[in-house]
Amino acid sequence: MKKSIIILMAITLILGVSVSMFAAGSGEKQAAPAGKITLLFMPGVADPFYTTMEKGVRAKAAEMGVDVVVAEYPKSWGPEAQVPILEATAAQGKFDAIILAPTSNDALIAPLKKLYDKGIEIMTVDTFLGDGDYSKPSNYSFPLSYIGSDNELGGKMMAEHLAKLVGEKGKVFCEATNPDASSVAGRVKGFKAGIAQFPEMELVGVEWCLDVQQKAQEQTLAALQKNKDIVGIFGTNVYSAQGSYQAVVNAGLTGAVKIASWDATTDLIGALKKGQVDLVLAQKPGEMGALGVEWTVKFLRDKTIKVPKKVIPGFEFFTKANVDDPNMQQFIYQ
Repeated sequence: MKKSIIILMAITLILGVSVSMFAAGSGEKQAAPAGKITLLFMPGVADPFYTTMEKGVRAKAAEMGVDVVVAEYPKSWGPEAQVPILEATAAQGKFDAIILAPTSNDALIAPLKKLYDKGIEIMTVDTFLGDGDYSKPSNYSFPLSYIGSDNELGGKMMAEHLAKLVGEKGKVFCEATNPDASSVAGRVKGFKAGIAQFPEMELVGVEWCLDVQQKAQEQTLAALQKNKDIVGIFGTNVYSAQGSYQAVVNAGLTGAVKIASWDATTDLIGALKKGQVDLVLAQKPGEMGALGVEWTVKFLRDKTIKVPKKVIPGFEFFTKANVDDPNMQQFIYQ
């Protein structure tokens, strides 16, 4: 009886090994074992938005039992700063997926496709490749998804809010950052469309500070000097918003020129409390990071799962009326 049991166990073991070897050599992609997944998070630039996103990435990774490596933060925005860090970090370890904010619609396609072809899944957050439509066949359709704001809608909403602040008439100015960043391009496009809804309003200019706050301040001051009857300014991200409101403060025009700022940094929230800024749009970077991890890990653990090609968290708007509301504090970038 004992011999029969031993023989049966041996046969079972042999069959198990054979099936395992066959599966491994079948050429099919095998899901990564639970708890063995390693992700690389590649931020766009060193700023409060991405440090807040990192917190969301780390929290969700810990919750799902996966490892995450955070790449060095680029000191400036653009592929020339991001790509070398991305490639050097990716070469240092075995990563199952990369979660990143591409710093160019087009220039990141080739380096990311190269990593994807090596078996690393790509998830884009905050910004996207190409036109962001990964559902159609193209040379940039390989990422799992785009998880980020509807920036065009946000730009349009900011125009509408700013119009109400200025009585739906007068000249307005837009201080932007990088024309080849999908997020910013969408905000500017939406803002232009929003202002065009108001017959008595005019957009007198759009400037690009390339994520340099001092440059944003100088460009805004120049716009104020050229058009002394500007009544409102839209700053499209952290640096453009902080630079533009500082220019208005320095020009002694606080209150006379309404400021609508994108990104809820502690600096901008503080300026709102002081009356130096009139409206602050908060994106949800922590949620973007968490969703990026969640969908990536779900896919790595089950390759049959259908990942939505776009996941769009909403916005929150800070005003002087709600800035001290305890329920709003979670939306301030940390």
